[in-house]
Amino acid sequence: MLVFEIVIALLLGGAGLAALSRRIGTPYPALVAFAGAVLALVPGTPELVLDPELALTLFVAPVLLDAAFDASPRDLRANWRPVVGLALGAVVLTVIAVAVAVRWQVPDMPWAAAIALGAIVAPPDAAAATAVLKQLRPPHRLLVILEGESLFNDASALLIYRLALGAVAAGGILGWSALPMLLVVTVGSVVLGSVLARVTLFVNRFIEDVSTAVIVQFGSTFAVWMLAERLHLSGILTTVVYAMTASRIAALVTPARIRIPAYAVWEVAVFVLNVLAFILVGFQLKSIVARLDRPTWLEYAGIAAVVTGVAILARIAWVMGVAALGRWRQRRASSTSPGKSNAVALSPKAAMLVGWCGMRGIVTLAAALALPTGGEGVPPFPYRDLILFTSFAVVLGTLVLQGMTLRPLMSRLKLDDDGAVDHEVRLARVQTLRAALDATDASAGTELAALVRRRYELQLQRAKQVLAGHTDAQAEARPDGASAPWGPASADANVVRTAMAAERRRLLELRSDGTIGDAAFQQVEQELDWTELDLQQLLRAEAPEH
Repeated sequence: MLVFEIVIALLLGGAGLAALSRRIGTPYPALVAFAGAVLALVPGTPELVLDPELALTLFVAPVLLDAAFDASPRDLRANWRPVVGLALGAVVLTVIAVAVAVRWQVPDMPWAAAIALGAIVAPPDAAAATAVLKQLRPPHRLLVILEGESLFNDASALLIYRLALGAVAAGGILGWSALPMLLVVTVGSVVLGSVLARVTLFVNRFIEDVSTAVIVQFGSTFAVWMLAERLHLSGILTTVVYAMTASRIAALVTPARIRIPAYAVWEVAVFVLNVLAFILVGFQLKSIVARLDRPTWLEYAGIAAVVTGVAILARIAWVMGVAALGRWRQRRASSTSPGKSNAVALSPKAAMLVGWCGMRGIVTLAAALALPTGGEGVPPFPYRDLILFTSFAVVLGTLVLQGMTLRPLMSRLKLDDDGAVDHEVRLARVQTLRAALDATDASAGTELAALVRRRYELQLQRAKQVLAGHTDAQAEARPDGASAPWGPASADANVVRTAMAAERRRLLELRSDGTIGDAAFQQVEQELDWTELDLQQLLRAEAPEH
């Protein structure tokens, strides 16, 4: 009961810290990390050990699915070079640098354990950075790169992590013999994720109850991860492919009355999981701190400080080096082929910002918690206490040092929003409203059809003015906000349904042909969802009582 009371109290405290973080422009995980650290030092708190096999599934699967579902394949394709460079190159460099640094300080640590620590602290958590950056509205491309990196650096880091764990169990380092296995795991994960997404959404077509639909969504997320792990595939990569595939189909099969509450529930769930991860690490650290004498405590603190510095510098070195190389190649290409550009070529300011956005988060915590604890004749993972202590120190250090300085750095660099998403939103509104007008042309020439058409004409006129910049960009294209474009006296909404269906079809076409990205698509889709809910509410209010 005491553990439950503590968890409830810290969840409420986490909500307060999240509100505070929004006011001061700091990632809320930074403040929650403080709470977890304090928890480890508070006398009287109980010790709690999480099942290692549960850690990754519980904390990573839903968080990763939530991020991957919102990813834009169009934008990722346009920025694939910097995304792949960060997800692979920066991760590998960090793993190597951390492994060498920790082996230099602890020569007795097996190389496999040192590599496991490097893999644990290698993947940054873009959610912490983008939570701040979205408030400051940097160029959209930087957000795409950071969010895309977070989807795939987890997969690459955890593949190295699993190989290191296997090497510890086998008593050596896995070499080139692991490459065929990596190929099978990658291909198998992509195929499995794509197939399961289609199967899940086919089943969801027949679910009309909101609570049941949300539960099925959560259950499916964990089922996808566990099935991938049982088949010895990558749970991370399978979940990413599953979510990105599902996002392309869900818009066709998920009604608005399910989608809107489901998004709200997922947002709350991700927040709760982040808070619980820091709480559980605090519980684990308490037992570790209790076993340390002062010399060992100081030794662990020194190792953690060095690893934190190495992890930060390795990322900055990679980003700045690759960006400089990209700019050099761009200048060289421009001299021989004027007008040719290089997608890798981040500006010095942009590279500095991306390099500094290296805060570690829930994946690092979950991977550290997932290290085998041993038992029943099986020894614990070598230097598990040191690795867990160091991992939390890296998370806390990067969140504090980088997270709390991100806003002033952004203000100093003056990287302003390029307006790309806003322009696509305005364009989508114009295009969907035109489609609605075309649909009403085909409707019967009734008084209601004329009224609906007139309202859409007014909305289209406003949307064109916003697109052309003649009206305040903050003004909504729909003059009545989220209100439906019909009067309360409407008795038959078939004409409106026809127009709205045309709007949705056109919106899907704009995303499919690459005219707009997923960020603009989701914003306009949300507007249509609220309009659809208004229509349903209106019809229920006007339905005759029996």
